[in-house]
Amino acid sequence: MIKISNPIPFTKKAYDKLLSDRSRLRKVRVEVMKRLKVAREMGDLSENGAYTYAKFELGSIGRQLRRINQLLDDAFVVEERVHVIVEFGSSVTLAGPRGTKTYLMVSEHESDLQANKLAMTSPIGSAIMEKRVGDKVSVVTPRGEVKYKITAIS
Repeated sequence: MIKISNPIPFTKKAYDKLLSDRSRLRKVRVEVMKRLKVAREMGDLSENGAYTYAKFELGSIGRQLRRINQLLDDAFVVEERVHVIVEFGSSVTLAGPRGTKTYLMVSEHESDLQANKLAMTSPIGSAIMEKRVGDKVSVVTPRGEVKYKITAIS
């Protein structure tokens, strides 16, 4: 089976975090496998809570590692540069009805509004892509239309 995938852009910081997470999970997996072996040697597995939990934990770690490995397989790092339009990796300041806020434009895999990381494919992100300072955009949300003005790009 041929795997066809789309390249996924990442900031250097996010890419390094994926590598760090993968390394940490691999170390944790070794420890969990040791606990699983000890629990298995305790005898009856049907009522062995330590064994059951270690199996659950091992499955969870495996899923996380597969997800990270998939992302890393398709990842490429976008180098920082000077931005004159809104694009991946640019920092953009928006003035809207709730005040002014600055976001870092990232892929949907890095998106985290709590950390002010806005996905390029989100409704707001796609509306401001390739716009310049001073441009105004309207975004249709479930609560109605919201207008924003781009006040800075770096």
